[in-house]
Amino acid sequence: MMKRQLHRMRQLAHTGSLGRTPETAEFLGEDLQQVEQRLEPAKRAAHNVHKRLQACLQGQSGADMDKRVKKLPLMALSTTMAESFKELDPDSSMGKALEMSCAIQNQLARILAEFEMTLERDVLQPLNRLSEEELPAILKHKKSLQKLVSDWNTLKSRLGQAAKNSGSGQGLGGGPGSYTTTANKVEMLKEEEEELKRKVEQCKDEYLADLYHFATKEDTYANYFIHLMEIQADYHRKSLSSLDTALAELRENHSQTDPSPSMMAAPFSRVYGVPLGTHLQELGRDIALPIEACVRMLLSEGMKEEGLFRLAAGASVLKRLKQTMASDPCSLQEFCSDPHAVAGALKSYLRELPEPLMTFDLYDDWMRAASLKEPGARLEALQEVCSRLPRENLNNLRYLMKFLARLAEEQEVNKMTPSNIAIVLGPNLLWPPEKEGDLAQLDTASVSSIQVVGMVEALIQNADTLFPGDINFSVSGLFSAPAPQDKVSDSPASEELPSIATPTPTAVPAPAPVPAPASVALKERAESEAPPRPASPKVSRSSLEAAAPTEDMARRSELAGPRGAAGRKERLACSYRTFIFLLPTYFFVRLVNKLFWTKLEQLPK
Repeated sequence: MMKRQLHRMRQLAHTGSLGRTPETAEFLGEDLQQVEQRLEPAKRAAHNVHKRLQACLQGQSGADMDKRVKKLPLMALSTTMAESFKELDPDSSMGKALEMSCAIQNQLARILAEFEMTLERDVLQPLNRLSEEELPAILKHKKSLQKLVSDWNTLKSRLGQAAKNSGSGQGLGGGPGSYTTTANKVEMLKEEEEELKRKVEQCKDEYLADLYHFATKEDTYANYFIHLMEIQADYHRKSLSSLDTALAELRENHSQTDPSPSMMAAPFSRVYGVPLGTHLQELGRDIALPIEACVRMLLSEGMKEEGLFRLAAGASVLKRLKQTMASDPCSLQEFCSDPHAVAGALKSYLRELPEPLMTFDLYDDWMRAASLKEPGARLEALQEVCSRLPRENLNNLRYLMKFLARLAEEQEVNKMTPSNIAIVLGPNLLWPPEKEGDLAQLDTASVSSIQVVGMVEALIQNADTLFPGDINFSVSGLFSAPAPQDKVSDSPASEELPSIATPTPTAVPAPAPVPAPASVALKERAESEAPPRPASPKVSRSSLEAAAPTEDMARRSELAGPRGAAGRKERLACSYRTFIFLLPTYFFVRLVNKLFWTKLEQLPK
């Protein structure tokens, strides 16, 4: 008994020095060990943020709208203003101002109450579940596995000692009774060891599944904090809009009819987070605006950019690009010089769709097709599922896959193979529908993610087979900036060719000043699907350079200066940091893929 306690104390000391227990370390690879080390910090972060955020609420937590509004300081201020207004002349300037202020404070109180209720539902409750239920459950499985492994090791030591004693007793010629007793004891220990081994395997599988699930959901957990800022931004926008309206009316009553420009600014229409069908119907498009705009800009400047879709862009640039996408799509040319921001905007659009582009209804069919091992059968299954997509989803998926296949052709330069593209974009194209209480689905989330990655890789590799025919990437003609590698214009030969400056990493191609926007066809892989039109002349790089030599030389000399060198150094540092961050993810995906196919082969046919 003392030996067991001493052994346990030695294990605890080893755990404190290394940050992980030897019982679990032997079952985990280096990637999963890193995931395991993030469990406790993630639990503390979620708990501390939830506690501080809860303290920021002004209303009564968990109350409905009416009860919450009554407890807000803004509502008390509104009540005081209403009582003071009764004592004033309603026609006086002060009376009118106080009356309007009373109404706006009441409205602000309701906006605040709505903000706090949304904050509780979408941020506080998920953080509480994460810190009090999900992560503690994983840590509980970890402790159970540690105890079972420790008991198993102890039992194996006892079994070895008993077998050794049995052999020694038989060799010394002990009596048959003592030999039978020892043999029975050995058999009992073997049975206990087998039962304990089975429990260890079962607990180990549960713990590994928990770690995989946590690793795949880390981005979702990070989105809690992003969603917090989005809710705050929406709250402040609503409050500002109410205040602007009230101020405009007050100033009008006081003969101050010159509102500031900010009051007259119309809010931009929503593009992100809108269902695909609704977006296409409202704008009268066949291809979603963010998809076409981002693809056209990437074709222009980003096809040979290393780490496209993998390296993150600056948050402020990405936000400004998304706002411009919704408010003034014709002004997007300024973002062509930042391909990573454009790629981030495309990923963000796909991720923020209420329903994935490949649809929830066909999720099980996609998974069945992805699980097929024989390439021919898998290709046929994928083609059959594609044929059952809604028309608008199929058009946009075909458009996107044709572009990704084109991007993969430059993999020698941009390092984005079909596999790499699928890893970063696959989870944004298809994810499982959330079902309350479906714990089995949560445990298999990592396996589903691996299947999605393999399926998207197959779609990219077989884009010409699954989506036959050429495609015109300039569907609407709104984004007519020519790509450096695609210098073929679709305008008729009789039209005058517009003057275009040579594209540079920071220069934005100017749109053609013609009555109707001209669509630009790809030189090798894409051409217009419209009826045939007269052939257009090719615009060579030398002719473009001759069109604006002075401007081009000025831009190149600017890039060669200290600012260009600093920018390249900053991008290189950003690329290195992103590479270091994504390297564990790559090995984790490889590991999960290997485990999945191993388990699949072990299943009875």
